[in-house]
Amino acid sequence: MKLTIIKSVRTNNFKDESIMQKITDMWKKASSVLTNQDEVTYGLYHDYESDYKGDYSLSVAIESSDNTSTINIPNTSKYKIFEVDTTDENGILNTWKRIWDREEKGDLKRAYSFDYEKYYPNGQIEIHIATK
Repeated sequence: MKLTIIKSVRTNNFKDESIMQKITDMWKKASSVLTNQDEVTYGLYHDYESDYKGDYSLSVAIESSDNTSTINIPNTSKYKIFEVDTTDENGILNTWKRIWDREEKGDLKRAYSFDYEKYYPNGQIEIHIATK
C-alpha cells in the first residue's frame, strides 16, 4: 500500500505534555488539505523508537498512486484489526488502551513497523496493528 503523507508530528504517549494539542493541530492542518470526503484517510504510526511507551511519528495520510511524499507499507506485514466503537467519543483512545493491555498481557506481539487508524467515509474506524 502506498500512502501520501499530508502532515506529521513526533510525540510520546506518556512523556509529551502537549501530545493532545500536537495531534489536534496536525489533524486540523491536514483537514484543510483533505478536500475529498469520499477518500479513506489514515492516521499512520511509524518510526517507533521502541514500543508504545517510546517516541514515534504520527502522520495523516491518504492512498496515492503518485510518488511525491509517499511511504510504502509492505504487503507482507501481518495485521490484527481492531474495530473502534464510534458511538463512544473516547472510542479511539479506549481501543488503543485495549491494544496496550493485550500487549502487556502477552496476547499481542507487535512488530512496531507501521500501524494505522483507517477512517472510512461512512464513519467507520479501524486500527490496524502490525504483528510479528
